[in-house]
Amino acid sequence: MTTDPARPFGRVLTAMITPLAEDGSIDLAGAQELAAHLVDRQAHDGLVVFGTTGESPTISDGEQHAMLEVVMDAVGDRATVVAGVGTNNTAHTVEKAQSAARLGVHGLLVVTPYYNRPPQAGLLRHFTAVADATDLPVMLYDIPARSEVPIEVETLVRLAEHPRIVAVKDAKGRLGDVAWTLARTDLAYYSGEDMLNFPLLALGAVGVVSVVGHLVGPRLAELIAAVESGDLVKARAVNESLLPVYTGVMGGGQGAMMIKAALRELHLPAGPMRPPLVDATPEQVAQLRADLTAGGIAL
Repeated sequence: MTTDPARPFGRVLTAMITPLAEDGSIDLAGAQELAAHLVDRQAHDGLVVFGTTGESPTISDGEQHAMLEVVMDAVGDRATVVAGVGTNNTAHTVEKAQSAARLGVHGLLVVTPYYNRPPQAGLLRHFTAVADATDLPVMLYDIPARSEVPIEVETLVRLAEHPRIVAVKDAKGRLGDVAWTLARTDLAYYSGEDMLNFPLLALGAVGVVSVVGHLVGPRLAELIAAVESGDLVKARAVNESLLPVYTGVMGGGQGAMMIKAALRELHLPAGPMRPPLVDATPEQVAQLRADLTAGGIAL
């Protein structure tokens, strides 16, 4: 687990999938196996459980409790476990945050409320209420492609005044906003969009919350180390080697679907998607194999 206040959740984290059994129930043994694999063999400092890639909108509160419990048992003594608790209901999000805190998780990921499109004043109240509800550090998740509403710079500046709001997972794609927020706050930024890992790190992000980290954790650690050492030539080379992996997994816009397909190819716990999402088609899997091979992953 991280002890560096500048990167409160570590450097390399993956937005972990939720392994499912063929009947659609959560594969708890598979979740433990995958969590241990990511930490012990893929060089992860931490895991985000029930982010977008974990199919969080389709997970019940009881399922959240059960999976967080087994992941904490598997890796909680040696990796940061961050629970995704965000919903578009502030009261429900507070309940989920408090439930996760009781299990001993190390932090919370709180996504911008989706569908109901709150104004910036609503975002400020929502995130503050969740941060007030536990003693855990909070990572805000800014992803307007899914939530519709971005967290604007002025709102981030005000949220940064809260002692437990310490980080942002950025999937907004506005590099200028990131630069200004970093200049005006002490928030730790994590890249939440794999294709933008390199530019976000170059701007001052301290790490990644990745989807492709399921497959290339050590190479992401190498990318981060190269940027931090000032070796941008090496960082560009590492980033370019990862482009086919980024495209193969994220190019279709459904990273959860494609990363589960990739994990099945590698005989790691994954299982099917939970409706309304569907599994990758044979044609998509064939293209994925080609992309991953081009990116140096042996299938």
